[in-house]
Amino acid sequence: MNGEQGFKARWKRFWNTLWQRPNRWWLLGIPIGGFLAFLAGIIFWGGFHTVVASTNTMEFCISCHEMESTVYQEYKETVHYKNASGVRAICSDCHVPEEWGPKMIRKIKATNELYHSALGTINTPEKFEAHRAEMAERVWADMRETDSRECRNCHTYDAMAIADQGRSAKRKHSEEWRERTGDTCIDCHKGIAHKLPEIE
Repeated sequence: MNGEQGFKARWKRFWNTLWQRPNRWWLLGIPIGGFLAFLAGIIFWGGFHTVVASTNTMEFCISCHEMESTVYQEYKETVHYKNASGVRAICSDCHVPEEWGPKMIRKIKATNELYHSALGTINTPEKFEAHRAEMAERVWADMRETDSRECRNCHTYDAMAIADQGRSAKRKHSEEWRERTGDTCIDCHKGIAHKLPEIE
């Protein structure tokens, strides 16, 4: 008996032994269990993404009074909220990365904000203003670290009509300026959507 025939004979003997056992119906559990695990995975993944997507909505972001009564009111007075073109950037456009990995890291960091919300760290206007500079510096540092990645989701240098910009903007949007200074969007555009903190 050659190798291939021997293999086939062993495989046939193995399969016949399984099906001759009294409890052979357990074999049906393998594909059924696999299908159920696959289905559970799809449901979990879909539910997980639904929850993550719901935490990116404006309604979720301003659901705590600390945000609704302060930074949201400031944002409503800016061009990011209302403008001639009718394009609106919401909180997550500026504060949450689009890519999945960085987005999950940002969501994990956000648990610290929930912790401080529960503690009441900024639950009055006075407390909020006392911490405004610290919170702003943290956001600015994150934006510098990612080269203002979230700004660039909407604003790209190749789409800018640089010739129509003022002299200072033309200079600072040039490749030479960015390479020389290492500046990123947030270095010049602090306070574009929220009131600047008083920094001593």
